[in-house]
Amino acid sequence: MRNVDAKTVAGFSFEWTKFDQSNVSDVELRTIFDLYFAIFPWSALPENAIGFDLGCGSGRWARFVAPRVGKLHCIDASKDAIVVASRNLHELNNCEFHVASVDEIPLQDGTMDFGYSLGVLHHVPNTLDGIRSCVAKLKPGAPLLLYLYYAFDNRPSWFYLLWRLSDVARRVISQLPHTVRHFISFGIAILVYLPLARVAYLLEKLGSRVEWIPLAAYRHYSFYTIRTDALDRFGTNLEKRFTAQEIREMMEKAGLERIEFSESVPYWCVLGYKKS
Repeated sequence: MRNVDAKTVAGFSFEWTKFDQSNVSDVELRTIFDLYFAIFPWSALPENAIGFDLGCGSGRWARFVAPRVGKLHCIDASKDAIVVASRNLHELNNCEFHVASVDEIPLQDGTMDFGYSLGVLHHVPNTLDGIRSCVAKLKPGAPLLLYLYYAFDNRPSWFYLLWRLSDVARRVISQLPHTVRHFISFGIAILVYLPLARVAYLLEKLGSRVEWIPLAAYRHYSFYTIRTDALDRFGTNLEKRFTAQEIREMMEKAGLERIEFSESVPYWCVLGYKKS
């Protein structure tokens, strides 16, 4: 069986067509990018490094990676996403685009100097096999950066309970037609995401700690980003969540070592190196 969920891919095709990230400022995108890549070992990459972005989506992270490397393979299971990414990255001449799922990465094994997959492998049927597929393409010692949804293992129990309630809603909403998902997620963005984010912003300005507020991570982000992520969260058919320990075990089974977790949001961003 292919390691891909067709309904999930269709949902992201709709998302990246609706939200191609053209309305997000470079400053905001760069701020988010820096959070994801905070632990990435740029200085350890060889000159003119060749790597891959597995699940590139709209190409919003590739736009910051490509200028720093020799060549970047942008891979996504959605043809629509690749169309959007190629349009967004048309000024960069070192990007190569591939429509492929994680189990069909069209790169030779053991040839990549680095790889990353952010917010993708928790949306495939077998996450461990997805990590293995990525690791297979790396040279020995090459880094792989992942972002996988966390299971609230570093949060109070009530965070998890709130997520369980929201997940019931996701399971229903994600089965609806795409336009209906878009409409409902827009309402969630206005009525839930935005108020909590702005309350966190105000409390932070008053000198309070805001980590305990759900969705506080969005306090500095635009409504466009909030709408995108609300659709991402509630319009996606398949979603998994993992504890840091579960992620570590999967990465080790996939052939990675020297595993390091980022200590800041988003959770969990984690780095590993292919065993020599």
